[in-house]
Amino acid sequence: MESTPARVEPSAEGGQNITNTQPPEPERKSLGIRFWLAFWAIAFTNLAASFDSTTLSVALPIIATDLGGSTTEAFWAGTSYLLACTILMLIWVTLSDAFGRRPIMLIALLVFTVGAIVCAVSHNWPAMLAGRTIQGLGGGGLIALTTVLITDLVPLRDRARFYALVSVIWALGSATGPIIGGALAQSGSWRWIFWINLPIVAVGVVGIGFFLRLSRRSRSFSEKLRLFDYTGSFLFIASITAFLIPVTWGGVQYAWSSWHTIVPLILGAAGLLAFVLYEFWIARSAAVTKRPLLIPPEVLPNWTVGILYAGSTFHGLILYSLVYYMPEYFQSVKGYSPVIAGVAALPQTVTVVPCAIMVGVVVGFTGRYRWAVWVGWLLTCFGVGLLILLESNTTVVQWIFLEAVSGLGIGLLFPSIALAIQSSVPQRQVSMAATLVLFFRSMGQAIGVAIGGVILDNQLQKHMSDTVAKGAANESQAQSLNAVTLVEILKKLPADSSEASMIRQALVESFQVIWMVMCGFAGLNLILNIFIKEFDMNQNHETEQGFMHEVPENNPSIKADRN
Repeated sequence: MESTPARVEPSAEGGQNITNTQPPEPERKSLGIRFWLAFWAIAFTNLAASFDSTTLSVALPIIATDLGGSTTEAFWAGTSYLLACTILMLIWVTLSDAFGRRPIMLIALLVFTVGAIVCAVSHNWPAMLAGRTIQGLGGGGLIALTTVLITDLVPLRDRARFYALVSVIWALGSATGPIIGGALAQSGSWRWIFWINLPIVAVGVVGIGFFLRLSRRSRSFSEKLRLFDYTGSFLFIASITAFLIPVTWGGVQYAWSSWHTIVPLILGAAGLLAFVLYEFWIARSAAVTKRPLLIPPEVLPNWTVGILYAGSTFHGLILYSLVYYMPEYFQSVKGYSPVIAGVAALPQTVTVVPCAIMVGVVVGFTGRYRWAVWVGWLLTCFGVGLLILLESNTTVVQWIFLEAVSGLGIGLLFPSIALAIQSSVPQRQVSMAATLVLFFRSMGQAIGVAIGGVILDNQLQKHMSDTVAKGAANESQAQSLNAVTLVEILKKLPADSSEASMIRQALVESFQVIWMVMCGFAGLNLILNIFIKEFDMNQNHETEQGFMHEVPENNPSIKADRN
């Protein structure tokens, strides 16, 4: 039976409802060669970001040994990047609203490059951590502005295909990053993990500099400065920093019961509450005072968007628990080298690309996206649950299939959550809504690494205490509660010894608890997302910084972004 096409009707909840008559689709402009060169330059910069997020995890034990870093310092090498990436993400977009996407994107790339150079030449852990933090500051802008630029360049219904193309670039880096990182670390050339970013960024800078031309409303410098929410930005940065730092170091650097963890956590939570109240108070008077808002209330117009923002947080949480702890499973339990551990992660990473492409094609053709959110959470829940079956004697064929299912689900969620939120908010606010998707996902990534670490440490403490009681390990081994350290201990033990078997089993059971918790999170989101509404995707393209196919000569209110 032939289905009846959908029609657009305005919704009081922020998007546009779907009814049963075909709407006129937004007019599509023909895309020239300059558009595609600009787009691929933007997309290509994400290769550096994806390399950076995946190469370090498998190389970290070797880098830590080379620089004389402790397990806590090694932990911060990954966490400092995630924190810095998350904290300034919204600020980058706000700056680009005032000063233009193109110059702010180039500044973000410059900051990212400086951080990579600092890491590459570092000879101690303080320098490495400083470089990783600087990289994270630039990486947050790079990732956020890529998404925002796509909202500027193409209408809503076409974005699925463009997000799919960016996903191809990202997955290329994610799939090859662990292999390249492991190979460089094993060969003693781990500094090239950071040097390799420079030519990639250079291609992006040249392409963006020469081919990206965006329209912008002409404003004076003082007018641009007045577009910034200084009080809200200060409250947000201070509060989210105070909240995320103890979340990440709790149970690693300081105990969860320590004042070092509790005090900043409480202050951060109180600060975030103050930020929300401040933004609400300003929003009530903004129409009269014309004061800017860091997060306009229109980006949360209905409960559907709230569920999707929460889903983005859990998506990042589950994703990075797998990115960080699957390689540790392969190196500690299976005894794989960093390179082979990177190869072993491929079934989970390469499945992201076909899923993202499929969502782009199907959503672009049908204009429906809710099915992708539902199937994505279903496969994520089922796939992460399958990881509980991983044992020390799991065969290669078995772990390939066990990994692949969760990769399919996570891949479906990348574009579908973003498109669902963008169709559910007023199009004039879509750039901030798209950025919030990334912000919540990045926050989830930082929390996911922390939660996984807490679970792993607590479970290892429990199981290693049992191992000591049984006489299979000594006290010094029991106190080495980090999986990275246990890799080195296992290397010194005969593979078939009872001590090695007991330690491997302790690791297996500890990792299984991580997968159980993540499976529960995925199941919760599957239930919540059953209730989201579907809004129409044939909405008018509203942006102040659209791509300029032709540069206007006689309109003083609009100018090309050349600076």
